[in-house]
Amino acid sequence: MEKKPHFVRREFLPREVSSVSLALLLGAVLLLNALLYLCLTKFYSSLGRGETDPGLCPFGYFRLGTVKNCSPWLSCEAINREVRKLKCVGEGAVKKVFLSEWKENKVVLSQLTNPELKEDFLHGLKMLKALQSKHVVRLLGYCEQQFTILTEYHPLGSLRGLNETLHIPRYKGMNTWHRRLMLAIDYVSIIRYLHNSPLGTLVMCDSSDLDKVLSQYLLTSDFHVLVNDLDALPLVNRSAGRLVKCGHRELQGEFVAPEQHWPYGEEVPFEDDLMPPYDEKTDIWKIPDVSNFFLGHVEGSDIVRLHLFDIHAACKKKDPAERPSAQEVLDTYRKVLTLLIRETAMTGTREML
Repeated sequence: MEKKPHFVRREFLPREVSSVSLALLLGAVLLLNALLYLCLTKFYSSLGRGETDPGLCPFGYFRLGTVKNCSPWLSCEAINREVRKLKCVGEGAVKKVFLSEWKENKVVLSQLTNPELKEDFLHGLKMLKALQSKHVVRLLGYCEQQFTILTEYHPLGSLRGLNETLHIPRYKGMNTWHRRLMLAIDYVSIIRYLHNSPLGTLVMCDSSDLDKVLSQYLLTSDFHVLVNDLDALPLVNRSAGRLVKCGHRELQGEFVAPEQHWPYGEEVPFEDDLMPPYDEKTDIWKIPDVSNFFLGHVEGSDIVRLHLFDIHAACKKKDPAERPSAQEVLDTYRKVLTLLIRETAMTGTREML
């Protein structure tokens, strides 16, 4: 009889401990779910922003750095008087690019170098003015008479230096599969924007190889992607039966879409007049190759590639009409990001259990 109370205590004590542990674990699961929700909200606040950035000013104005007020685009006179060249940082077929200074702010001054290509230069300026949005580098001023364009400076430069940047100690924390996938989402978002721009369906023609594509885009200090070079953006107008051709020379290599190749074989010399035109689906063909560069070879990147396999296979369909739209690719990328973040969070929960 004396042992019975002792027996009862030993029977119920583990149950009480188990109940407390279960309550703590349930609390941990709820906390992880809350953190997952906040994480996804943060991702979509950056991924799902409207086409117009709240930081943008009205057309014809800009805001730079921490300045709150909008300033009008700088005129020829203002550029000549207030902008000081520091050094040449690049030169292409159309223009030379100078790191410059304006009111203690680093800026970029682009000047035409080949008069024969002035139409391309002016086309790029026209596109830059018309397409100002969160996807496009910020225009600060221009001077058509002197063939000069002034834009915002981004110290991390073009996407060609992405891998080198991610190996700098300061940015090693960014070298993860989810951050790299977000850069790929930024890139596809830009393609989607160009295909549905205020001017109509625009094709990114400066894209004959991967290096050329990467040189057209900038990496911002907060790790987003901006399109920088808009010199070659022809317009597709299906209602008018107007398709495009990227340049007047023969394009070769596996990077460009099949319809961009000369279709009549080696026995027939290339003639621009005989080359059939094409549409914006050439940009879709190139997305898997560009995204493969973005994903790199970090832990988890192969899992991302596996989840993107089907949509990338669709992008590589030989028939352009069978390829998905940029919007469909973007939707898939976002779903994959959400899915993998949830799986990562649930894996952490299971490990706690």
